[in-house]
Amino acid sequence: MKSELKCHKGTGSKVQGEALVANDNFSARYDLDRIKGIFSRPAHKLAGQSYVDKILVLNTAKGGVASAWMLHEMKARGIAPKAILFNSANTILVQGAALADMTLCDRFEDGDITTLIKTGDQVVVDPERGLVSILPEV
Repeated sequence: MKSELKCHKGTGSKVQGEALVANDNFSARYDLDRIKGIFSRPAHKLAGQSYVDKILVLNTAKGGVASAWMLHEMKARGIAPKAILFNSANTILVQGAALADMTLCDRFEDGDITTLIKTGDQVVVDPERGLVSILPEV
């Protein structure tokens, strides 16, 4: 498996953390309980799991302006993910991530990001370089 994945240059700062992965889409408005910090929509593949301080790895973004504002709200409350990686993101959610100073990257050269990274992997996301590194297990 590749340990470095190239993507489109993203937003936010370089971060490191534990990946939480699902081949599912993402709406900050409809998929999350933003008080408890968990995925709350029962049909979501990550239902019941905490997203706080994780590197979320998902298929694509859903929703519009309200979903983007939710990223800022989560960051202000201290219950945000460290970063979100998408196969593809919409421009509104990218703007929301920039407003929230949240790290976000998409458009990976090596294929479906939800199959390249596994839940529990330690990853480093460097949006300025357009690079995600999967760290070796210790």
